[in-house]
Amino acid sequence: MNPYAKLTFLMSLMLGTTITASSNHWVSAWAGLEINTLAIIPLISKSHHPRAIEAAIKYFLVQAAASTLLLFSSMINAWHTGQWDITQLNHPTLSLLLTTAIAMKLGLVPFHFWFPEV
Repeated sequence: MNPYAKLTFLMSLMLGTTITASSNHWVSAWAGLEINTLAIIPLISKSHHPRAIEAAIKYFLVQAAASTLLLFSSMINAWHTGQWDITQLNHPTLSLLLTTAIAMKLGLVPFHFWFPEV
């Protein structure tokens, strides 16, 4: 892989992490998580081995499903509270959906079955 491309992907990872950690708005937190997802996929599949491609596809599918769940829970939360603020998560079902989405993104139990293969 080109060293400039690798540097760009690593800088994108740091940027996405910084955006996610410093956001107070659900959409900016989601955007930071998506920047991380799009930056890590080329790093996973840089060796053109079939196992690396399979791992990148599994990673993408799990992260896309978790992002969809995260956006769904934040959209329903904004509908209930009238705000997109992260600190206004009061509904218990929405808290469960958000926790599930974050657990899927992090590969926590019981959503960890994809993690060892990637």
